[in-house]
Amino acid sequence: MTEATRRQLLPLGAAIAIAPSILAVSSRQARAATRAEIDGEVANALRTLRAQENTRPLFAGAKSVLVFPRILSGGFIVGGQYGQGALIAGERTLGYYNIAGASFGFTIGAQVAGLAMFFMTDAARAALDAASGWEIGTGPTVVAVDQGMQANITSTTLTAPVYAISFSQQGLMASLSINGSKITRIQPE
Repeated sequence: MTEATRRQLLPLGAAIAIAPSILAVSSRQARAATRAEIDGEVANALRTLRAQENTRPLFAGAKSVLVFPRILSGGFIVGGQYGQGALIAGERTLGYYNIAGASFGFTIGAQVAGLAMFFMTDAARAALDAASGWEIGTGPTVVAVDQGMQANITSTTLTAPVYAISFSQQGLMASLSINGSKITRIQPE
């Protein structure tokens, strides 16, 4: 095998090697979580997010925050993702939600990551509950905030209705996208 071929296969080998451990750690995500489980994971995720200096302007300006502490994503050509979370306003839980999505194309690997969506306006939050499920990419504009952009966020630069930040990534995935995902209200036990 040539050196170039080995380098091309390295990401595939790494993804195949770590996928079982990622899936094993997240196997409890396959069943519906209880309210208490979701609340505990959301509280931990909020502590992690609030400890990041660059999220302070988002928390200060947000009307509510939808937190998915763990979204399991994986696939090979055809991929999918799933997670459960809660919508928080202040210290109050307004509802529970799941996020699910499928993709087709260049997708390879497995990953677990958290996602926080900061709703900066009441109208943006209302769009979440206006239908039986909110498909990201329709309705209010969602700005995905990467670490470079986080460094430049101030209360005067926040102009979009929704900001999304991923956090606590584990695993290796050659593609990660929230577009094409659907968020639906759920009623956990």
